[in-house]
Amino acid sequence: MEGTVLTHIPEKPLSFEDTAVAFASQSDLALRKKYLIFAAMNSNLLTNVGTVLLKQALNLHLPVKGLIKETIFEQFCGGETIEDSEKTIQELAQSNIGTILDYSVEGEENEKAFEATTREILRTVEKARTTPTIPFCVFKVTGIARFSLLEKVQRGDKLSETEQQSFDQVKERVDRICKAAHDANTRVFIDGEETWIQDVIDQLALEMMKRYNGERPVVYNTYQMYRVDGLQLLRNALHFAVTHQVWLGAKLVRGAYMEKERDRAEEKGYPDPINPNKEMTDDLFNQGLKFCLDHKQRIGMCCGSHNDYSNYYLTMLMEKHGVHKEDPRFFFAQLYGMSDNMSYALAAHGYNVAKYVPYGPVKHVMPYLIRRAQENTAMAGQSSREFNLVRREMNRRGIKLL
Repeated sequence: MEGTVLTHIPEKPLSFEDTAVAFASQSDLALRKKYLIFAAMNSNLLTNVGTVLLKQALNLHLPVKGLIKETIFEQFCGGETIEDSEKTIQELAQSNIGTILDYSVEGEENEKAFEATTREILRTVEKARTTPTIPFCVFKVTGIARFSLLEKVQRGDKLSETEQQSFDQVKERVDRICKAAHDANTRVFIDGEETWIQDVIDQLALEMMKRYNGERPVVYNTYQMYRVDGLQLLRNALHFAVTHQVWLGAKLVRGAYMEKERDRAEEKGYPDPINPNKEMTDDLFNQGLKFCLDHKQRIGMCCGSHNDYSNYYLTMLMEKHGVHKEDPRFFFAQLYGMSDNMSYALAAHGYNVAKYVPYGPVKHVMPYLIRRAQENTAMAGQSSREFNLVRREMNRRGIKLL
C-alpha cells in the first residue's frame, strides 16, 4: 500500500552514533573550535544577542569580519569564492562525500545583481563539469528574480510590459542554468521557497524537466514535506513526468519557512499550509521516500534530511528494492557543518552522499549564517545534538573539555 511506512526498522546496517567515523577528518584543534561554537549556539540568549550585535557591527563597518570568518563562517561555509572552497571540496572528497556548491548571497533586488548571481551559478556548473566530486549544482529562483514579481505572477495579476520583460528574463536565466547543467553532464537543484511563490517555481522546474530530463534526471525540484499537500505535489510531478516521458528529479526536504508560513496564513486568513505537528511531517516525508522508490524507474531523488530515522529508512527501502548503494538515482544530503555523524557514516557504508557547501562574501552570507544559528538553536535540540556528539568524541580522544 503506497501510504504505508515501516514502523520498525530491523537491525541497523549502519550507525549514526559512531563519533570516530563522524569526526575522523577533524583535528583535535578543529574539534575544540566546534565544541565552542555549538556550546554558544546552545544558548538562546547568546545566539539572539550575538546575531543582533554581529549585524550591527557589520552595518557600522566594525572590524569583525576576521572573527566571523574564523568561527561561524568556517563552520558552515566553504569559503568566500569557489577557489576558496577548494580545500573543503577536497577534504570532503577524501571521505567519499560530494560537494554541492551553494552561492548563498541573498536579498538582491536589481537586474544587474540577478545577472551577476546567474553568472556565478554558471561558474559552479563549470566547476562541476571538471570535478567528479561535485554531483549537483543548486540555485534559488529568488536569487535571480524579484520576490514581488514572482508573487504577482502566482496571484495571476496582469503584468505591465516592463514586468513581463523582467519575468521573461527570469525564465531565460533559469533555462540558461539548467541547459548548462545538462550540457556539463551534471545535475541541478532548484531550491524550495515560500508557498506564495512556490507554484511559479514549480512550473518553471517542470518546464525545465520537460526540456532537459529526457535521458536522465538533470533538473531536480524541491518538495517540502512539511506542507499539507507535499506528497500530493510529488505525485502530481510524477504524473507530469510520465505524461511527457521524462525523468522526475526530486529533492525531498522537510521545509525551512514554518513560522513565516503560519504567520502569513493567520494574518491573511487562509488555512495553514503546514502540517499541524512534526509527526505528520515525518510521516509524509517517509511516505515520500517510499513513493520515490516505488517509482524508481522514473525518479531520481535526493533525501535532504538531518533525521536519523528517515536516513535509515531510505537505506532499508533501497535494500528492499534491490537498489545498489551507489545507484546514481539516489543521494543523501546534509548541510555542511551539521550532521557529520550521518554524512560520514553513510559515505563510509558506500552510499551516495553530498554536503550543501554555501560560499560567498562574509557580509553577504550573514543572512544565511544568522538563519543557521537561529534554526540550530530552535530546531528540536539540533545544537545540543551536535554539541553532545562533539563532546563525546573529545572524551573518546581524551581531549580535555573546556
